[in-house]
Amino acid sequence: MTRYPALSALRVGCVQYLNAKPLIHGYDGPVVFDHPSGLARDLAAGRLDVALVPTFEALRHPRYLLADGVAIASDGPVFSVFLAHRGPLAAVRSIALDPASLTSIHLLQVLLAEYHGLRPQLLELAAFPATADAVLLIGNQAIDFRARDADAHQLLDLGAEWQRCTGLPFVYAPWLLRADLPDAAAVADELRALQRHGTAHIAEIVRTDPHDAALSQRYLTQHIRFDLGVREKAGIAKFRELLVRYGFIPASDEPLRYV
Repeated sequence: MTRYPALSALRVGCVQYLNAKPLIHGYDGPVVFDHPSGLARDLAAGRLDVALVPTFEALRHPRYLLADGVAIASDGPVFSVFLAHRGPLAAVRSIALDPASLTSIHLLQVLLAEYHGLRPQLLELAAFPATADAVLLIGNQAIDFRARDADAHQLLDLGAEWQRCTGLPFVYAPWLLRADLPDAAAVADELRALQRHGTAHIAEIVRTDPHDAALSQRYLTQHIRFDLGVREKAGIAKFRELLVRYGFIPASDEPLRYV
């Protein structure tokens, strides 16, 4: 018998990034693995019932429930979400984007606009390095880039920059649940149980990860946070404020609903 009966009765989606492993480790039901943008698309289309989806999706379509207490977040350097550039940041005129996460794309844009007065041209990922001045990378691709770059680029860590500018943590991805799920509270309880199980077994996760063990251990214990508490929710609210200010989402009085 499954340890997660409410969750295993649903269609569950998750990313395959290292930072998500403590939130899905030990789950014994079927999982659809995809990039963040694909999960957001499938959740919106009704092909998934619950998914670890970028925060931007929750703010753009506040029709979902968010599992309280659990998310992928950072409170300082995140290590795996950064802008790689040469020369001064103020000289960046064009950026190639990893399309996998709309949250990271919009986080970069509001940070540059609000705190640096920059509105660079946005290009496809293939434009770097031929025509783009800089590149936004996330997840495993970002970790791999760090390993081979040998300090050839300056790296603007978006988690560190957000914390420096706002004093708040940043939440990259919460678990989103369809609002019409008949037993959403039980599902959220099981997601929190998975988080407790996964964070207690980080050493086991690190042993099976292809990256350097010391790097993976440091990443999962020092850079990534898995909580969604009062300060993380304040970070989400600040992100929502800036997204509205720069026209990325419409203003709304509809509050986010946590379960």
